[in-house]
Amino acid sequence: MRNLILKMSVSVDGFVGGPNGELDWIFRSLDKDATAWTMENVWRAGVHIIGSRTFRDMAAHWPFSAEVFAAPMNEIPKVVFSTSKFVNPAGSTPAEATWAAARVARGDLAGEIGRLKQEPGKEIMAHGGAGFARSLVRLGLVDEYRLLIHPVALGSGLGLFSSLARPIGSRTSPRQ
Repeated sequence: MRNLILKMSVSVDGFVGGPNGELDWIFRSLDKDATAWTMENVWRAGVHIIGSRTFRDMAAHWPFSAEVFAAPMNEIPKVVFSTSKFVNPAGSTPAEATWAAARVARGDLAGEIGRLKQEPGKEIMAHGGAGFARSLVRLGLVDEYRLLIHPVALGSGLGLFSSLARPIGSRTSPRQ
């Protein structure tokens, strides 16, 4: 069985996005070491899983990007999670086509993740957005957290663990 890895950037004060979901602070604070760590981790994935809003943003960006992260983001298969009607973007370039070929998972989140974990292959890497990531955390679906702590304090914003009903940890996991 493969593991679900949640890879998220987090501000030093614990936020994964600004008050309105802003992410610009992430890219301003990336250095050479953080970029290398991120690249190493992203290439370890056998599939990227993404919430539908973040998927739309990424599909509009990565196929046209020359950034260092573009290759793994474009080449590794993707599954987009959506509870509403979702249409994949039409692809014309090879990179656009990989986004257009993303599988759409519409069922119960825990059930869909359970099925993905049973498939052969390398680890499952979840990228977010914040709401999708919080759902994975709340349901106890994350096997490993890979959090890149940025030297930025936002003061307020979207917390990754802000919707927990009770503490989680090695002895308090929702799965127990």
